[in-house]
Amino acid sequence: MTGERASSGIRRRGLMLVLSSPSGAGKSTIARNLLENDPGLELSVSVTTRPRRPSEIDGVHYHFISQREFDRLRDTDALLEWAEVHGNCYGTPREPAEAAMADGRDMLFDIDWQGAEQLDEKMRADIVSIFILPPSMGELKTRLRRRAEDTDAVIEKRLANARVEIEHWRAYDYVVVNDDLNRAYSEVRSIVTAERLRRDRRPGLFDFVTKLLDEKLG
Repeated sequence: MTGERASSGIRRRGLMLVLSSPSGAGKSTIARNLLENDPGLELSVSVTTRPRRPSEIDGVHYHFISQREFDRLRDTDALLEWAEVHGNCYGTPREPAEAAMADGRDMLFDIDWQGAEQLDEKMRADIVSIFILPPSMGELKTRLRRRAEDTDAVIEKRLANARVEIEHWRAYDYVVVNDDLNRAYSEVRSIVTAERLRRDRRPGLFDFVTKLLDEKLG
């Protein structure tokens, strides 16, 4: 089921799929697999005041804007959520997200619990939120070490942050324990499929059922 219509031709409203997890729990891998295998999902591209890195493409990885433009968007309620991280600002533009929902397109948001909370306040009816948990803190530490990207001090800080993030699991619609990546990915796909079939996301059902009941049998 992709785009505005399902295979049955029934018009529907898009959904906003929010994925959150502590660092190392597998959220980014699951998100990447979803985008590669589900053409009906598109990644929400945030705006940021951070300077563009040489490997990044404006409009693909981020929309790179000035602090003045960011402030204007924030102050005019043109951002669904925003945060300041290490002196740089990040945010989700409202207009493309609302246009996607109206067109029946689904958007993926790879954000933390604070961003998810802000989105939920403004777009509750369109949100499907999933929190990815590690099977244990010991396994999370092992995964962070296996990445070989951080010092021991940074890993300990990530683990401390993970405990804070995990405290917010109750705020999510679904919770998936990533003890096996393939199974966790399959569970997330099942959630998306079910949510796309929800009656309140399919305004085209009214016309479909009307035609069904008006159908003349020979």
